[in-house]
Amino acid sequence: MASLHEPWLVENGLKGSSKEIRHGRTAHNMSSSSLRKKSDLTLVSKVRYAMLRQFLANLQEVILGTKLSVLFPAIPLAIAAECYGFGRPWVFALSLLGLTPLAERVSFLTEQIAYYTGPTVGGLLNATCGNATELIIAIFALSQHKIDVVKYSLLGSVLSNLLLVLGTSLFCGGIANIAREQKYDRRQADVNSLLLLLGLLCHSLPLLFRMSGASAALTADPTLQLSRASSIVMLIAYVSYIVFQLFTHRQLFEAPEEAEGDDDGISEEEPVIGFWSGFIWLVGMTVVISLLSEYVVETIEDASDTWGISVSFISIILLPIVGNAAEHAGAIIFAFKNKLDISLGVALGSATQISMFVVPLCVLVSWIMGINMDLNFNLLETGSLALSIIAVAFTLQDGTSHYMKGLVLLLLYIVIGASFFVSKTPLNQVNITNSGAKLAIDTIFRA
Repeated sequence: MASLHEPWLVENGLKGSSKEIRHGRTAHNMSSSSLRKKSDLTLVSKVRYAMLRQFLANLQEVILGTKLSVLFPAIPLAIAAECYGFGRPWVFALSLLGLTPLAERVSFLTEQIAYYTGPTVGGLLNATCGNATELIIAIFALSQHKIDVVKYSLLGSVLSNLLLVLGTSLFCGGIANIAREQKYDRRQADVNSLLLLLGLLCHSLPLLFRMSGASAALTADPTLQLSRASSIVMLIAYVSYIVFQLFTHRQLFEAPEEAEGDDDGISEEEPVIGFWSGFIWLVGMTVVISLLSEYVVETIEDASDTWGISVSFISIILLPIVGNAAEHAGAIIFAFKNKLDISLGVALGSATQISMFVVPLCVLVSWIMGINMDLNFNLLETGSLALSIIAVAFTLQDGTSHYMKGLVLLLLYIVIGASFFVSKTPLNQVNITNSGAKLAIDTIFRA
């Protein structure tokens, strides 16, 4: 394997010791690496032509280098189902399954690129592409004016990370290490909790503003303007968080080095593909994610009607679970190993990124597209988010953990999931409300 990698190291100018190369790996990188497997390149190394040998090596590393490779056949099946007019729910289900390994591979490719660009640029890539699947789905939903699908899916990602992932990690870690006390660094959790509370305030104000107004017609436009201003504030806070994470207080967010030497994990001391190869694969993966995301958005209503499940439940519960399955599994694996700092970094980091970056970015993108998306997530959704953030903040306040904390978070997630399961809110209610409010305003001014 070394003979295949060394030319790439020289070609791309990669220098430094293995410790320096690994420096800066985040909890997201460590979590994803737990689902990777080492590739045997013995047969590939016997190929006579250099370009073909490199292509086959890249193909083996990217496609077969994950334990989720068994799900890759769902991608061509989803495309075939769409092209040949199979049942729309089948297209939806196959697209969701296909997105699962793609999300993990994007994390793998950004880490590979980070070997050549350094930990700072790699951290920026991770901060931008860490939730690429959710962002792409949201943009496609916005292009089709399905604002409530955008809100539901992003809210579901935050709730899934805070309650399902964190709760399962704390519960499994507590059961597996029941004889000893589990501890973690509170400082990273405190920073993420503060940002989540700031995001909660920015989500709550438009709702409170709308509820305190004389009528929806009079508060619709001010609520939209308030949401856009709040989104700009949230993005400023997120940029400050990136500076805090990558420059001024980097040591709080780096994965513990002892976690990299596990026998059952992937301890990568050098990149396995070249820089340009990684970049091309990353672009290709993004294109495929975009295609499957379009399928998901187009078929979600058909799946809801066929399965008899509300769109809110599919968007808030099913989409985040399937789309982030790889990252979630990695967090749980490290919790079993009593490495809660990594698990907390994954769960809280993803929730913060969605709340403080993806959501406000969608509001601003919709503004550019001429679509009126605000931060008013309605009472049930905002209340669920508020109680979840408060519960997590109380859970993590003492720096220790046991299985009871995880169990409470899991039960809270089940109750919230049940509330959206029984909810039968029409998909276009938000659009109808916004259109009606705008019409009422126009009528008032014309009078």
